[in-house]
Amino acid sequence: MTSSVFTEYGVAVPDGAATPAPPLAARTRGLRKVYRGTVAVDQVDLDVPEGAVLGMLGPNGSGKTTTIRMLLGLVRPTEGEVELLGQPMPEGAQQALPDVGALVEGPGFHPFLSGRDNLLRMAAAEPRLSSSDVPRAVQAALERVGLAGAAHRRYRGYSLGMKQRLGLAGALLVPRRMIVLDEPTNGLDPAGTREIRKIIAELHAEGVTVLVSSHLLAEVEATCTHVAVLHDGLVVAQGELAELLESGSPALIVSTPDSDRAVDVLRENRIPSRLVPEGVRADLTATTAPEVVATLVRGGVPVHEATRARTGLEDLFARLTQHEPDTSTSDGLPEVDGEAVA
Repeated sequence: MTSSVFTEYGVAVPDGAATPAPPLAARTRGLRKVYRGTVAVDQVDLDVPEGAVLGMLGPNGSGKTTTIRMLLGLVRPTEGEVELLGQPMPEGAQQALPDVGALVEGPGFHPFLSGRDNLLRMAAAEPRLSSSDVPRAVQAALERVGLAGAAHRRYRGYSLGMKQRLGLAGALLVPRRMIVLDEPTNGLDPAGTREIRKIIAELHAEGVTVLVSSHLLAEVEATCTHVAVLHDGLVVAQGELAELLESGSPALIVSTPDSDRAVDVLRENRIPSRLVPEGVRADLTATTAPEVVATLVRGGVPVHEATRARTGLEDLFARLTQHEPDTSTSDGLPEVDGEAVA
């Protein structure tokens, strides 16, 4: 009898065979960094799948920026291994970095030069750009980030958001295999944030691996395929975003015109449930989704729709870092946009 197959990462795998691991654009093992007795990163094992958009989250001092610096070879680790695009870092920086565009801890440009002139100087140092291609590459990058109209203005007159855009333009001067963005929406208005989200989506569609460090949980949830959560210098969770959001207590959201009756019926049958804005949330810890639906139907409750409940990213983040002191921002989101150790 012919064995059935399923597809994983685009590869047909026979039943019973081990699922192949996805290729990695970057990885760390046992990564540790100590600054003058302060442990910034401690035994971090991070996997960045090729072609993924990975959002790196963590409270203040969790080690996000330090980890990014070690990935790029900007800081040598105290212990551990770093691999970027198949090259050991920092030894393989010359081979790997031409394929990596990065914006780390804000851009740094010459204040008295225009945006275009700053990019021209940066482009001249690109090993894969010929002199004749530099003007075209600079113009294309400026247009992509929406700065073509302000390219003649001096950098010192740019707003924070415009400076962020120019830094992103520098990362996009040539086609890359990987883009690393540290707080890319810092200082941007809502329109600028939407444009950055669009650029990330375009890069993902082109097969580019994107690593994003951000404190905007809603943006990460909207743009990322994978998430890594750092806490006290450790990776406390990582993987596909959809799977992580379903890793909490299993529950079913039921849409019904008689929510109060649905809660009564479920509780009478020892199925914990409660009213939520979407309808009724039924706990699946000790039962199954089909049994919840069957119980409601037997009780005469009409069921319009039933969907598996997903944990919001904010709830997941709070659960993983719940013993952190209260550092909420005014909008109710955890404040995770800084690094205690740079």
